[in-house]
Parts: sequence; C-alpha cells; structure tokens
Amino acid sequence: MSTPASTATDDHQGKSAVEQITFRFCSECSNMLYPKEDEETHRLQFTCRTCHFTEQATSTCVFRNVMNNAAGETAGVTQDVGSDPTLPREIINCPQCNHNEAVFFQSQQRSAETGMKLFYVCCECGHIFQTQ
Repeated sequence: MSTPASTATDDHQGKSAVEQITFRFCSECSNMLYPKEDEETHRLQFTCRTCHFTEQATSTCVFRNVMNNAAGETAGVTQDVGSDPTLPREIINCPQCNHNEAVFFQSQQRSAETGMKLFYVCCECGHIFQTQ
C-alpha cells in the first residue's frame, strides 16, 4: 500500500504551483518509506527500514516547510483583555451590548500600507470593534 506520488497544485490566486509532499508507505510490508540517496547513481530513493524495499523517487523534494507570516490586525487579542488594568480606557458605546467602557489598542499589523488603526474591546462583553 503506497501513497500517490507528490503532486503539484495551483493556488486560486494564480500563484505558481506548489508541490504537495505526502508520506510514502512500503508496498511489501506497509511500513513507512524513508528518503535515501543511491550512492552509485546519486539519485533519490525511498527505502523501507524493515524489509529494505526500495523505489525511485519521482520528485527531488522530500520536505516542504510553508511559513504563514500573515498576522491579523487583532492577533493575540482575547475577550478578557478588557480586565487588563494597564490598557488605556475610553468612554465609548459598544455596538453589541451598549456598555459605555472599552479598552483600546493599535493594529497589530506593521507595514507601510497600514495606517494607525485603533481597535476597541468592550469591558463588558469582550466584543472587538472599530469606529469610523
């Protein structure tokens, strides 16, 4: 039982194809196959550590680590932030519960396009909102 070979997939926004890496399993004993170099031909293979079954790799990519750097504007903000006595407070009505006290903070995104945005967190219900 072996998984399909790694495949290339296209992103919706028209970005370049990203190769999907999957685990591979031995067709003889169903244990996991591990990458190994054939030292004579300098080619990548997948080999079973149990029964020594070997197959040629169809791709040279063994591992892909995709990092997502996008942090939301309110990343890390929890609803109980309203009880933090160190945050600045303002008298402003919450659009959800109409309570009149909220803490506020600046946007968590740091880029040239992002202006200074203030976010408010209601001290009563924890609703996060902005004013126009």
